[in-house]
Amino acid sequence: MTNAIRTQTENGVAGFGELASLMGLMTGAEKHGPAATSTLDALWVLYDRVLRVSPETVKDPGRDRFLLSKGHGPMAYYAVLAAKGFFPRTWLADFGTYHSPLGHHPDRTLVPGAEIGSGSLGHGLPLAVGTALGLRAQGLDDPAVWVLVGDAELDEGSNHEAIAYAGAAGLSRLHTLVIDNSSATHGWHGGIAAQFEAAGWSAVTADGRDHEALHKAFTAPHPGRPHAVVAQVEPKDTGEPKVA
Repeated sequence: MTNAIRTQTENGVAGFGELASLMGLMTGAEKHGPAATSTLDALWVLYDRVLRVSPETVKDPGRDRFLLSKGHGPMAYYAVLAAKGFFPRTWLADFGTYHSPLGHHPDRTLVPGAEIGSGSLGHGLPLAVGTALGLRAQGLDDPAVWVLVGDAELDEGSNHEAIAYAGAAGLSRLHTLVIDNSSATHGWHGGIAAQFEAAGWSAVTADGRDHEALHKAFTAPHPGRPHAVVAQVEPKDTGEPKVA
């Protein structure tokens, strides 16, 4: 399957510089601004340069799957989807209102392009493992499965079970993107990447604001193993960075 997202970019659907204005359309009593801005660069690089999915291929069995487990503060996710044409930009202004499809957690039945509905932290990575297993069972070996989690979310035990299983099962089409904004309660001895590696994963740590470093990390070869990318951004309590 060709990378339809690259075609969209060439046709001028939107660029990274427009995301600030798109984010600005979403107002209201949103309490998770840092959760959104911490993911913005990584989400953009994924949708602009890596994921093989577009508005035209959201039902294609051969598409790549992206699961947003860090679903609180979904404004960056919505901005990127709108920028790529998955739904009209006019939806953004109604974010979080009663009749809007864009809730404070994405709903896969309402948001075009969303693969899962998020909620309790810790469920996205296990769902991604199940998705990768399901694709393998169907003989669909080409689609990649990506899941975005937060570093604090890794405090949830369900993730540790999923990480251990995926490594042992050799789910090479599974990719986990960890946004590390130093908000974990417990932390992992030796660092996050080392814990994935100990479970049989390929893992790399990158600057979560450096688009070239992110792309290199996302596309690093990892034959026979699932792949984890730890994207380090500024600590949550230092304030929100500019998104332009």
